[in-house]
Amino acid sequence: MSKPSPQRLHLVFGGELVDPTRSEFADVSKIDIVGMYPNYATAYAAWKGAAHRTVDDAHTRYFIAHLHRLRDEELEVSPTEELGN
Repeated sequence: MSKPSPQRLHLVFGGELVDPTRSEFADVSKIDIVGMYPNYATAYAAWKGAAHRTVDDAHTRYFIAHLHRLRDEELEVSPTEELGN
């Protein structure tokens, strides 16, 4: 039996930035969580839609976070993760 391929989760989020040349949010409580997506193509489509809705606001920017890069299934789990098991 072959090993299943890992999920490639992507989070699309954005909001108003303090300065359009930096990636610091003006108010983190107002970050718009667009959604979580199973692959880059669907995340990109969601990002593009959110970015186009706010194209006239130079201080608003959306991002795609590659959540699958935050963890490597081959590495030993941290003590925090072990507590959840």
